[in-house]
Order: sequence, then structure tokens, then C-alpha cells
Amino acid sequence: MEITNNKTLIKNLKIDAKAIGIPTGAAEIFINKSLTAAQKSLKSKKIITDQDLKLAIVKELRKYNTDFAYVYENHDKII
Repeated sequence: MEITNNKTLIKNLKIDAKAIGIPTGAAEIFINKSLTAAQKSLKSKKIITDQDLKLAIVKELRKYNTDFAYVYENHDKII
């Protein structure tokens, strides 16, 4: 599975980053590094659920910006 090329996922992450005021350049760096690391961490799993993917991305995003990680993690819960 190649999550680093998932255009919809990347677009949604960029929207979340913009919503909380993260500059575009910084957001792209955070997203690229987080997706690459998440992909590596999930490489050994045979079956990857949406929840597995989301948790792996959130874990990596927390290293760069906790607010960004929180917004992405709770994206479907925030009104």
C-alpha cells in the first residue's frame, strides 16, 4: 500500500493544517515525513485497517505539531 501517493489523504491533511494556521511549506514537510514514517511502521502488517492507518499518521504528526495531530485524529468528530 502506497499511502505517500494518496491524493485524497494528502489533500485532507493540507486542509486540516490550513484550518489551524500551519504555513503551507511546513504542512507539506510534516505531512510527507509523517506519511513516510507511518508507511514504514505499517509495512510488516498484512492487513491494515483505516484505524491502523489513522493512528500511525497521528502518532507521527504528534512529533511535529500536536494541534495538527489532534485535529486530524478528531476530524470526523469536530463540528
